Amino acid sequence: QVQLVESGGGLVQAGGSLRLSCAASGRTFSSYAMGWFRQAPGKEREFVAAISWSGRSSDYADSVKGRFTISRDNAKNTVYLQMNSLKPEDTAVYYCAVHGGGTVYYTGSYDYWGQGTQVTVSS
Repeated sequence: QVQLVESGGGLVQAGGSLRLSCAASGRTFSSYAMGWFRQAPGKEREFVAAISWSGRSSDYADSVKGRFTISRDNAKNTVYLQMNSLKPEDTAVYYCAVHGGGTVYYTGSYDYWGQGTQVTVSS
C-alpha cells in the first residue's frame, strides 16, 4: 500500500511562487515515476507534470512549461512541484500520484493518489 500526502498549497498573487511537496510512504517509492495533476471546480482533472523514477527525465503540460519544475528526492520519499510566475488560471486542487504504467498524461495510468492541496492565485 502506498499513501501520498500533499502540502505547500496556499493563496498567492499572480506572478508569485509556491513549492508543493508530496510525501510518500513505502520502501518502493523510488521505483516509480510520479506525476502532478490539478483540478479546478467544474473542470476535468488535467496533467501538469511527471518525472521518471530516477529523476533524469520529466514531462510538462504546455500550459506550465517554463514556469513549473518537477523534482524528487528519493532518499526522502518526496516529490516537489516548484511553481513560478503563477497565473489565476493555475488555481486548482493539485494532486500527486504514483505512475503504474502507460502514458503519463492520463489519470488512468496512475495507481495511487493523494488527497490534494489547494492552490489559489489572485489577479
